[in-house]
Amino acid sequence: MLKAVSAVVVTGGSSGIGKSFIELISRMAPGLPICNLSRRSPDIIIDKLNLRHISCDLKAISEIHRVLPEVEAFLNTVPGNGRILLINNSGFGGYGPFPEPSLEHQLEMIDVNVKAVVALTALLLPRLRERGGVIATVASTAAFQPTPTMATYGATKAFVLAWSLALNEELRGSGVRAIALCPGPTATHFFQRAGMNEGSVPAWMSQSADEVVRESLEAMARGKPFVVTGWLNTLSSVSASLAPKALATWVAARILNRYRHDASRP
Repeated sequence: MLKAVSAVVVTGGSSGIGKSFIELISRMAPGLPICNLSRRSPDIIIDKLNLRHISCDLKAISEIHRVLPEVEAFLNTVPGNGRILLINNSGFGGYGPFPEPSLEHQLEMIDVNVKAVVALTALLLPRLRERGGVIATVASTAAFQPTPTMATYGATKAFVLAWSLALNEELRGSGVRAIALCPGPTATHFFQRAGMNEGSVPAWMSQSADEVVRESLEAMARGKPFVVTGWLNTLSSVSASLAPKALATWVAARILNRYRHDASRP
């Protein structure tokens, strides 16, 4: 799949799953041009890394419009007419009863997890239609049932999953595909930023970011419209999808309430 790709645009590549995407793609396809949109530049040292970092605060749609000419310029410098891989990875969560930790946090979550994804995809879609490509958006296993104590986060990921599946169908026959990536708990800084204590999620329940990325790239290569990474996550997602919504919500509440909330975080 990567042999047919001439350029990659990724959001939130400074850490976690986004950083792993950059690292693994660069190892699989040395020299492949990659453009990262995030506030911080990724700290990556890899032979033949061809990375362009564009500083952007994705919670502000005005920022996405501001950097669009730079992204277009990056794509214009890429030789050939190969496909474009757009990875909408940036996102964050929040733990605690709504609207904790603050209304501002909740609204920023919607801005980054939903509005930035829709805006960037819409702005780059004409170029993707010209050259073909894949729109990969990181959702979550939280998308498969309501998530009490993470109500807004789960709802944003449910949106991403439904939106991505619908977009993939709309794009059928266009040369562009969309895929929703649904990891479960992943060993990144997500939980700390969400307001949970370290160790809230047992290690045996988590995947590494590299494991998530490998499974995601394999699913893209097979042309899947969505993928749940990890067999345990697949099992829980299927169970949540088949259960009555009220029951799935009750079970999710019992599980999420076990996570310890770090009240010292703002």
